[in-house]
Amino acid sequence: MAKARLMVVEDEAITAEDIRSSLEGMGYDVVAVAATGEEALRIAEKLKPDLVLMDIVLKGGHSGIATAGELRRRFSVPAVYLTAYADPATLAQAKLAEPLGFLTKPFNEADLRASVEMALYKAGAEAERQELIRKLQEALDKVKVLSGLIPICASCKQIRNDKGFWQSVENYISEHSGADFTHGICPSCAKKLYPEYFDQLYGKGSGGAPE
Repeated sequence: MAKARLMVVEDEAITAEDIRSSLEGMGYDVVAVAATGEEALRIAEKLKPDLVLMDIVLKGGHSGIATAGELRRRFSVPAVYLTAYADPATLAQAKLAEPLGFLTKPFNEADLRASVEMALYKAGAEAERQELIRKLQEALDKVKVLSGLIPICASCKQIRNDKGFWQSVENYISEHSGADFTHGICPSCAKKLYPEYFDQLYGKGSGGAPE
């Protein structure tokens, strides 16, 4: 099984290196460490990590929250937040980027492992869900639906297709929908075509077929 590819976005170099070391010790592949949101976006565009561990407060023009939102929107890369700020206002703002986890500093390796494993599980489940939706949409797109005006001959009841050729009703509907046909005979036609067998088929007491 391939190692999960992670990126750490943390502007404190010592903290970033500690996190990298811990993650690599757990068996993860840390593909990059970024100190600013701008750097994180450039790296993510090239490397497409599976998950980003994102400090909320970063130096530079992009906050961690804004960067996480762009990572999800532009590259579908989810994030776990790392922060020393857990006040309600910060949490409310952080939720807007739909993070997959939230670690409050200082945290231990057990907390880090649990957060990363759960985030990767959630990300995998979401990817499977999106793939299922895509396949269902493709299937729906392939379903042919009859709609609008259908030119039909008033006499023989054949239908003119979009190439100008006339087709039987059965052929036309079969080509433009998922329907198949079985053939039988209605009571009115049976009485006209096979009067000698009509009573046997439908019974004398049936009242006959409507004209």
